[in-house]
Amino acid sequence: MFLQFVVAEKKMGFVFLTVVLVLFQGSPISCLLNSDGLSLLALKASITTDPYHTLKSWLESDKTPCNWSGITCDVQNRVTQVYLPNKGFNGYIPSELGALTSLQNLSLSTNNFTNIISPHLFNATSLVSLDLSHNSLSGSINPNNIKTLTLLSHLDLSSNLLNGSIPDTLTQLPLISGTLNLSYNRFSGEVPPSYGFFPVTVSLDLRYNNLSGKIPQVGSLLNQGPTAFSGNPNLCGFPLSIECPEAAGEDPRVPLNPNQNPNPDSSSTGSSSSEKPRGISATIPIISAISVLLGVFSISVWLLRKKCVRVEGKTGKEKCEEEEEEEDEEGQKGKFVVMDEGFSLELEDLLRASAYVVGKSRSGIVYKVVAGRLSGVTGVVVAVRRLSEGGGFWRFKEFISEVEMIGKIKHPNIVRLRAYYFASDEKLLVSDFISNGSLYPALHGGPSSSLPPLSWSARLKIIQGSARGLAYIHECSPRKYVHGNIKSSKILLDEDLHPYISGFGLTRLISSTNKPSDINADKNNLAQKVAVSGFGSKSLSSPTSIYLAPEARLSSSKMSQKCDVYSFGVVVLETLTGRLPDVGPENDEKGLESFVRRAFQEERPLSDIIDPALIHEVYAKKQVLAAFHIALSCTELDPEIRPRMRSVSESLDRIGSPH
Repeated sequence: MFLQFVVAEKKMGFVFLTVVLVLFQGSPISCLLNSDGLSLLALKASITTDPYHTLKSWLESDKTPCNWSGITCDVQNRVTQVYLPNKGFNGYIPSELGALTSLQNLSLSTNNFTNIISPHLFNATSLVSLDLSHNSLSGSINPNNIKTLTLLSHLDLSSNLLNGSIPDTLTQLPLISGTLNLSYNRFSGEVPPSYGFFPVTVSLDLRYNNLSGKIPQVGSLLNQGPTAFSGNPNLCGFPLSIECPEAAGEDPRVPLNPNQNPNPDSSSTGSSSSEKPRGISATIPIISAISVLLGVFSISVWLLRKKCVRVEGKTGKEKCEEEEEEEDEEGQKGKFVVMDEGFSLELEDLLRASAYVVGKSRSGIVYKVVAGRLSGVTGVVVAVRRLSEGGGFWRFKEFISEVEMIGKIKHPNIVRLRAYYFASDEKLLVSDFISNGSLYPALHGGPSSSLPPLSWSARLKIIQGSARGLAYIHECSPRKYVHGNIKSSKILLDEDLHPYISGFGLTRLISSTNKPSDINADKNNLAQKVAVSGFGSKSLSSPTSIYLAPEARLSSSKMSQKCDVYSFGVVVLETLTGRLPDVGPENDEKGLESFVRRAFQEERPLSDIIDPALIHEVYAKKQVLAAFHIALSCTELDPEIRPRMRSVSESLDRIGSPH
């Protein structure tokens, strides 16, 4: 009766929960469990189906919920995370979760929660990440409620039944910087012009709603690809290929489908109207005529292309009798190529798959994609990088040449490229998904890392494996490949902390699309900032800059393998010290290489230099010192003095092995 009383449907919100606490103040059970625990018991009671018995450990006799499945607490025993995705739950999300004032991460995705999202949920104002995707939630989102989540960085409400207008107040959230996924719902109306003021780091996804009108041509909306807006048949304008009507007085929001209600607010559930919208009768014959002409043109092009002789192997190459421009025509059309015979994935599977943003950089957005997941069956998990145009232009032939070069690099410590897609408006690279994130959060913490502090053996394993992978890139071909962007965020870790170098070929691929003037301008800009701030200064414009070798910061420079060696040395120092590469312990704005070198010159104790998490591992002192000396040799200012990557790898492999 206690649980039924707590979670009975109520309209008084948190007043009701307060009454419960007062009524049971004298009860032995209520004195044990704190208020956060009572709020979570309301969630437990609202769930009618728990097929995996996930909530079996949620007992009202406990003092705190901190040992409950899916719950994380801080040192004050306040709940900071509720992580319960894909548990097979049926039920609703109770308003009591809004009482979790320390809650930072709420993930209830891939369940079957129904009903509206309670406005009281937005009282949990410490939320940083909110993921309610892949449920059956309905109703609209009150823009005044959601704007109270001023710490929110990631929001995923995709694959629900939400309707009404998309909230324009999301742009008022000062820290929004990651996922903003409202796709696969029933939102209607226009795209707010204010969405152009989102930071470029925000990955916006509005696919498959009932949105209409012209996409605002402002700010960061101009950087979005068509994928972000696809599946909204009444949307028009760049980046979609659907042009907006230009006739005088014609409303671009009038749908081209005569059976669809022109007023999106009255059809938020996706229902159609039998009444033909005014003014559409003149449009239909024009659309029909254009469709016929386009159909004839498409058939003609198809017949011409039948002359091509397809000679597709595992690399998907084609040999055609037509001229070189036909290859660019194929690029305009779109081409999906699987590069490994043992890898099974179709483009349709990729486009229908669930996608989650895991990173964003100058080269584009990276998604975790679960493809082919049907009826609870686990699908293929891949990483998909959607390439940014970067102001450049790809020719189809040049693109596949570069990408197939990347695909030939196969090594246990290098992320494997599995497939690619090329079209005039989308370029995708499909690779293995590495589950434990990158070395950067593993060393420095953050919301994307759940790893405990790395032991010495784990760190040694990571730098040894990374060195082998980079040495392979340098030595595997007479072309003398260069990675060009080695840093801790490019070293990915799997569940066994096995390291993988990612991003190989991206620097070359992106730079090949830019005009030489653009590249020189970028380098001049960087060189000026280095000159002003000094070597290793914290004021460099990008965190990546501190990993660059000194010679790579000059406007006339060309990346070399010795530049990679320097960058790898910085990563090793970062791994050994646990410090960010651009600051020393006193925040003196000196680079990590400079700090470590000075510490050894001053003969300071090792405990002043290494990561405090390693201090207790005294048995490894000689190994740690050996790794420091290798890293310092990699970061010599003179590139001629730096060792080759193969020598670095061999030296690291000798650490910890019997001699």
